[in-house]
Amino acid sequence: MPELRKDPIVGRWVIISTDRAKRPTDFVREGVKIKGGFCPFCYGNESKTPPEILAYRPTANGNPPQKDSPGWTIRVVPNKFPALGIEGTLNKQAEGMFDKMNGIGAHEVVIETPDHTATLASLPAKRIEDVLWAFRDRILDLKKDRRFKYILLFKNHGEAAGASLEHAHSQLIALPILPIYVVEELQGAKQYYIYKERCVFCDIIRQETDNGIRVVGENEDFLTVAPYAPRFPFETWILPKRHESAFENSSSHMFENLAKALKSLLMKADRVLDNPPYNLVVHSSPVQDPTNEYYHWHIEFMPKLTKTAGFEWGTGFYINPTPPEEAAKFLREASIEDLAPSAVGTR
Repeated sequence: MPELRKDPIVGRWVIISTDRAKRPTDFVREGVKIKGGFCPFCYGNESKTPPEILAYRPTANGNPPQKDSPGWTIRVVPNKFPALGIEGTLNKQAEGMFDKMNGIGAHEVVIETPDHTATLASLPAKRIEDVLWAFRDRILDLKKDRRFKYILLFKNHGEAAGASLEHAHSQLIALPILPIYVVEELQGAKQYYIYKERCVFCDIIRQETDNGIRVVGENEDFLTVAPYAPRFPFETWILPKRHESAFENSSSHMFENLAKALKSLLMKADRVLDNPPYNLVVHSSPVQDPTNEYYHWHIEFMPKLTKTAGFEWGTGFYINPTPPEEAAKFLREASIEDLAPSAVGTR
């Protein structure tokens, strides 16, 4: 019998289609393969990208590293084809009953490794931690610009997930408005807090920890869990166990454990789903409200195993053929010991 499940944060209903229940091997998909060829993100091609905004390079012989040169471990550059432009004013105005403003924002690319064949999953945990530090450094810098209200971190892995270049990278977009999906989460979390005087995400963490059937993994600081009402098969969240509203407020110790939690999840997904294309997003509190009692930052991981079609677009419902309890069990029990890292190095 299919189930209708309600998301406790935004109130969105999903259909868990048990009649169509699918195991990992039932999905028709093609794992992400490295094709090679010219890549502007590789070592030696630094001149093929816009000038870097940030880079991590080890100091050589006491000499300061040279900008836009090889020797980096992580590089952040402006997107060559940005969705929004950094220069100008918002110029908010009406057009009859409609509203518009200039497309002001920042669009940056975080090149996660100089190794073209590496993936985020295959990087050592320390390297993933450095990527998280690059995220934080850029958020703290962009927060100084009062035009921006929200900064979204996201990763598209694989062509089916929207990646136009296969070299491992993430993206950051600073926006002058709050995204509707984030608004829905903020409003739902605030209403829950007003009614119960507790954070809904903290309650989820407590209940899922006690229950255990949707837990994928955990460490000292983070819980990895399949949400109760997932939109997509094998959708998985990583949540800090202690209440924190904004990603950039996390401590260095938390970043160390977040890197471990993220690496474990990605490696398990590679094992269970055969290196699937995926989208990964960081939902954090708005830049002008970084500390509050009701919102809890988190990472959402969504493999691209099914397609959104007419029913979903027409209703806002999602049909998920894999119950989260089964997805969590597959991921939780996946063996990753023999999946060795393919890239090493130091910051």
